[in-house]
Amino acid sequence: MSAKYVFVTGGVVSSLGKGIISSSLAKLLQSRGLRVTIQKFDPYLNVDPGTLNPYEHGECFVTEDGAETDLDLGHYERFLNIYTSRANNVTTGKIYRTVIDKERQGAYLGKTVQIIPHITDEIKRRMLLLGKSGQYDVVVTEIGGTVGDIESLPFIEAMRQLQWELPDEDCLVIHLTLVPYLSAAKELKSKPTQHSVKLLQQDGVQPDILICRTEHKLSQELRKKLALFCNVRPNAVIESIDADTIYRVPMMMREEKLDEIVLEKFGLTTAEPDLEAWKGFLDRLGAPKSHVTVALVGKYVELQDAYKSILEAFIHAGAANRCKVKVVPIHSEYLTEDNVEEKLSGMDGVLIAPGFGERGLEGKIKAVRYARERKVPFFGICLGMQMAVVEYARNVLGLTDAMTTEVEANTANPVIDLMADQKTTTVKGGTMRLGAYKCLVEEDSLAYRIYGKPLISERHRHRYELNNDYVERLNAAGMRISGRNPETGLAEIVEIPSHPFFIGVQFHPEYKSTPENPQPIFKAFVKASMEYHDRHNSEGGSQR
Repeated sequence: MSAKYVFVTGGVVSSLGKGIISSSLAKLLQSRGLRVTIQKFDPYLNVDPGTLNPYEHGECFVTEDGAETDLDLGHYERFLNIYTSRANNVTTGKIYRTVIDKERQGAYLGKTVQIIPHITDEIKRRMLLLGKSGQYDVVVTEIGGTVGDIESLPFIEAMRQLQWELPDEDCLVIHLTLVPYLSAAKELKSKPTQHSVKLLQQDGVQPDILICRTEHKLSQELRKKLALFCNVRPNAVIESIDADTIYRVPMMMREEKLDEIVLEKFGLTTAEPDLEAWKGFLDRLGAPKSHVTVALVGKYVELQDAYKSILEAFIHAGAANRCKVKVVPIHSEYLTEDNVEEKLSGMDGVLIAPGFGERGLEGKIKAVRYARERKVPFFGICLGMQMAVVEYARNVLGLTDAMTTEVEANTANPVIDLMADQKTTTVKGGTMRLGAYKCLVEEDSLAYRIYGKPLISERHRHRYELNNDYVERLNAAGMRISGRNPETGLAEIVEIPSHPFFIGVQFHPEYKSTPENPQPIFKAFVKASMEYHDRHNSEGGSQR
């Protein structure tokens, strides 16, 4: 069987949830035994989001093969419980770079290089690439941006061409749109959706399925109206009402028979969907038996998408522990000696988030000290682990000027230093230590108890590392280096054995957490936070 292609576009407004709809459909098709993957085409000119400020684009998600990608790829992996790769995220920047490089090499034989056909041909080639690999039955392609955006036009045009070039039964277009509710009129309005579809039709694309984001249920009358004026079948007008969790959307799409409509279009017959594991996760998520409050200390906390994978990992770990995890964002830039007690006193756990640069570092160091001295469960990720080392060097080793060379190049005690292979790097994009690396875990350590095996693999995104010149002194003072890269000897995991739960990791464990396979450190951290909560809230327990 040749691969089938589903294209997902969006209209009216951005952030409607194309990634969640794409992931939900893919999950339903996967549950029927089909081999499914999802790819994201982003219209911005950046080659990838690696150099983008999180405030601009949210979290930069890193794949196993070291690609810096859109955060939607995190959703794809979490829903499908599979790994994506650099082939799953394509930007306009990548497309233009490829075409311009070919032009410089003379590949176009002196022809004038144009948007059509050269840019659109390259887009089409990449849209079909995963399908031609033979690894997948269905490829879902999410088109970033909103229909009508100038920058999205080449993607829409490429999709239009593929609609005509591919066999009718191999191609399907889903349009996600908004049906707003006007409280003054007390009714849902269909006109924005009609205009959105009209824009798409003006570009030569007719959607097969209409998915309507809404706060209120769609009446049959409204569905018929949308079908009539948007040229889709009435049963292909799908309601996507607000859900209490994104993980419930696949079940909602199943109720709307989205997967059945897609299979009918493709002429495919499959087994009934097996969603038992997913339902089990939802059951655990919806019926917690305990709760904890965890501090997320970072400098991008105003935008929740900046730490998307961490927040989702807490949901997975919470469900695994039958625990509702309330994550309280705390801005590290405004964390001081005077207010750290006030900000963190009610917390059952403290997580120091990753990041780059000087802003908010001292606040993170103060949060580490608070958690260490008061025996609050602590978890540091990447820069969070590095600040744990800086704090320990300052306040336990007595190296009061200890710092990372990322912000103090000439510090007398560079406990965190630039990696050797990064010292000659001048280009920022795609040059960090990226992707999956192995880590050898020492036996009889907290990390070993968490993972249950000596060799693990986790994803990285960093330039700086723990300076091995300080390892002996740290060990002697009670901070154990319990995980190392087996090839380079670089420190990957630090912990404090005398502390009930204190762990810092150089890697990003949040990237690999899924509902069906919660990340082990997050699971253990939530469990430790539950135990801390129980101890400090039991009768006769000590005051926080």
